[in-house]
Amino acid sequence: MGSNSEAAGRKKPSFIEQARRAQIVAAAAEVVAEVGYAHTSFARIAEKAGISKGVITYHFSSKDEILRLVATQFFDQCWQHMEARISAQETAAGQVRAWIGSQLEFFGAHRTKFLAMSDIMANHRSEDGSHAYARELAEEVNGLAEILAQGQRDGGLRQFDTRSVANIILRCADGVLGSWAMDPSVDLEAESAALLDFIDHAIGRESS
Repeated sequence: MGSNSEAAGRKKPSFIEQARRAQIVAAAAEVVAEVGYAHTSFARIAEKAGISKGVITYHFSSKDEILRLVATQFFDQCWQHMEARISAQETAAGQVRAWIGSQLEFFGAHRTKFLAMSDIMANHRSEDGSHAYARELAEEVNGLAEILAQGQRDGGLRQFDTRSVANIILRCADGVLGSWAMDPSVDLEAESAALLDFIDHAIGRESS
C-alpha cells in the first residue's frame, strides 16, 4: 500500500474507478482461493476478472497492493461484524464467546474470501522479510487478552496468564478453520459449538 504522501497526491477515484478496483480485488480473492498465494499473478487475476493486465496496472501499482487489500478489507469487514456482537455482551465470558463465535460465523459465510485472506496472511512478507501481518495478529491477541483480564478483575474468570490464554484460544479457532479450509465437509457450526464449550470450561471459575 502506498505511503500517506503518495495517497495525498492522488485524486479521489471516481465511482467507476472504485467499482473497477473492487472488481479486481474480488477477482484476486477468487484466484488466491483457487490456485494459492504462490501461483496468483496479474495474468490470472485479469483472466478471472475478464479484463486486460493493463487495466489492472492502471489501478494498482503492484500485485502486493492488490493482495494486501484482499486481506485487510476482509479482515476489517469481519471485525465490523464481530464488534457489534462483542459490544452487546455484558460479561467478559460472553464477550469471548461472541468474539470467537462471530468470527467463525463470518468466515464460514464467506469461504472464498476466507481462504484467500488466510493464505495471504500466512505467506505475505514485508520488504525486510518479516511477516506482513504480524502487527495485526499481535493486536488481535492483545485485544482478547484485555477482555480476559477485565473478566479476572470482575471476578468472572479464573486466574491465568491472559496473553497466553488469548493466544491459545485464537490458535484453537485457527485450527478449526484450518480443518474446514482443507475439508469443506467439516461441520463448522458443530466444531464452533464444541470450541466455545471448551473455552467456557477453560476460562470460567469452577462452581463451588
